[in-house]
Amino acid sequence: MRNNIAIIYIVLICVLTVCAISAKRSRQKISNPVMLLCASLLVPVIGNFFIIISEDRTISKAGYYFYFTGVDFVMLSLMHFAKVYCKNGETKHKVPKSLYVLMTADLIQLTVNLFTEHAYDIDELEVEGMIYYNFTPRIGLTYHRIIVYAILACILAIFTVMTIKMPRVYKGRYAVILGTLLVVAAWQSVYVVARIPVNTSMIGYAFCGICFFYFSLIYRPHKFLDRMLTNIVEDMPEALYVFDPNKKCLWANEEGMRFADIDIQEFDLVNERLKNVFGEIRSNETNTQNRVIGSGNDTRYYNIETRVVNDDRNLTTGYVLSIRDTTEEQMRMKRDIYNAIHDSLTGLYTCEYLYERIDERLKNNISVKYLIVFLELKNFKIVNDLFSKSFGDHALQVVAEQIRTRLSDNCLYGRLAGVNFGILIPEDEFNAKEMDALLSNFIVSDGNFDYHILIHLGLYRVTGEDEDIQVMFDRAQLALTTIVDEFKNHIAYYNNELRQKMLWDQHISAQLSDAISERQLCPYLQPIVDTSGKAVGAEALVRWINPVDGFMPPGKFIPVFERNGMIVEVDRYMWRCACEILSRWQKEGIDKFISINISPKDFFIIDVASEITALVSEFAIDPEKLRIEITETVMMNNVDERMQVLSDLRSAGFIVEMDDFGSGYSSLNMLKDMPVDVLKIDMKFLSSTEDEVRSQKIIRNIIRLSTDLDIMSLTEGVETEEQFKMLAEMNCNMFQGYHFAKPMPVADFEEYLKKNG
Repeated sequence: MRNNIAIIYIVLICVLTVCAISAKRSRQKISNPVMLLCASLLVPVIGNFFIIISEDRTISKAGYYFYFTGVDFVMLSLMHFAKVYCKNGETKHKVPKSLYVLMTADLIQLTVNLFTEHAYDIDELEVEGMIYYNFTPRIGLTYHRIIVYAILACILAIFTVMTIKMPRVYKGRYAVILGTLLVVAAWQSVYVVARIPVNTSMIGYAFCGICFFYFSLIYRPHKFLDRMLTNIVEDMPEALYVFDPNKKCLWANEEGMRFADIDIQEFDLVNERLKNVFGEIRSNETNTQNRVIGSGNDTRYYNIETRVVNDDRNLTTGYVLSIRDTTEEQMRMKRDIYNAIHDSLTGLYTCEYLYERIDERLKNNISVKYLIVFLELKNFKIVNDLFSKSFGDHALQVVAEQIRTRLSDNCLYGRLAGVNFGILIPEDEFNAKEMDALLSNFIVSDGNFDYHILIHLGLYRVTGEDEDIQVMFDRAQLALTTIVDEFKNHIAYYNNELRQKMLWDQHISAQLSDAISERQLCPYLQPIVDTSGKAVGAEALVRWINPVDGFMPPGKFIPVFERNGMIVEVDRYMWRCACEILSRWQKEGIDKFISINISPKDFFIIDVASEITALVSEFAIDPEKLRIEITETVMMNNVDERMQVLSDLRSAGFIVEMDDFGSGYSSLNMLKDMPVDVLKIDMKFLSSTEDEVRSQKIIRNIIRLSTDLDIMSLTEGVETEEQFKMLAEMNCNMFQGYHFAKPMPVADFEEYLKKNG
């Protein structure tokens, strides 16, 4: 018997070693606790192996030491295994920390027993003529057993709870481990009570480790997994069918039966029903097909996937067919694509997509002559202000609908931005006369309001050159600047003259910075005289002496800079030049003023009052000598703010002049409140009338009005002696015009002063 048991132990030791090594190599989360458990079980099993085979007291005593301490290690590894293996979601099972302390104490007292024998001693026994050594328990061993059984009770409680709580598919593996622990515990208890010389319960220990290894790392509940997978497949939204190698339907899930309109007894009808819907489906190879069924609002989209199932010898065992209704996905994708390339308000193409389509069209239709059309709704802010934004949105939708219904499929169109639309139209389809008639009376109505929308079209002929789409639309938009009578003319074409103008604008704009730094821009002064003809001051006017283009009058560059906003830099430069001149005059004893012009755009971009005040302070000149000349259009926007700026300038000592008085509709209305010191009256304003008497009466009353308001009057554009005398008799205070002198360089003006100053 002794030898037979020893052989069994050797086999079990080898098996446990293999399990421990295999667990170590596994990458599963539970592998490390399993490896520790199998390794710790080797200790008591090896200890009992030496007890069984040894007839030497010392070896047997060492075997018992390994046996008892090994049981402690087994309990510790079992606790670690249970914590990891039985973790369920957020639920964690804990063994009281006090048991670890007690276990450590037990290991210490078992080690001390080698010298004190307070826990156990061994006695020699003779069984069937063979010498065995059995242990005699003492108080220390009682302590050891209490600790071991306490920990075992905790572990059994954990596995009992898991066996009760877990679903059926997982309940088995916990139940088997629990049963194995109970058997081993009972087997060990029998050995303890019966005091059998050969401890066969170690066989149970070894089988316990092997069981834990198998159920932790190898076991899969295939039967329950098959049932679970079947339930999952049954509930899938796809229609699934399983066919044998002869393409006979063997099974279908609920969705598959519903789709084929069959019940569980009618699988033979599947092929016929699917063929009626889709026609032939290639099922002899693994593939994916997309099918579209129906049309219009009844269109349905399906994804059909066929998979061939082969065995381990690569022989076909059947086919799996999956049919998924992708209609909602396709419709959602189409909606997303539509929304990405269409304007949300009008439903027309977005600017980016329109450019893309036009570029594609022009590249693929090089023989067709096209027009690029820039459509602009004029003064649209008034529509929103008068009627509401909703009416404005309605107007944009009406315009978009007119574009959509009146243009053929050969045209491309979209909303560029705001109130601007872009169109590509074949040149032979554009009828300018019909279009002009339509735009002349374009009325938008929402049932409550009717409003005539003013629409202008800028046209650019596509030349066939490789041009940027944005550039072509920019040129079409540029054509709109040639429309003079915006209510009579609605259509304008881009031409070479506009191109040259655009190139000129770019040419001189690029040179402005150098022109200022190199002082190519220079001030010209036009005298302002009193009633005696004596010069009392001058107006500073800019001229450009370009090293390439020569002398340039202001009409060649000022309008360009006013459009692009660079006029601010010109004005700043002229203000500084005027201050430099006044500073020098002040030192030379020349007591004259200079009027400087303030552009409307200056008020939008810079703090006019601060800039001019800083210049006067920098050059230490009298503010009265630097007169501020504004046009009436300055007061058309932000009236209160502009009034405050002018008041601040007057408070600082500046004299404010209003130029072009009477050229707008609001001068008389604002004159009572406007903080100005001088009214400049332009003779050209009245020269267009043939009634000279009437003209004189208007001028006389304007001068009288200014006198009554304690405002100085200055008439510009005086060209004859007769005009000068007439204005003097009307009590006009100052005069300016070619009758006295043209604008001239500063040096020439100073010579002029010597004769007329």
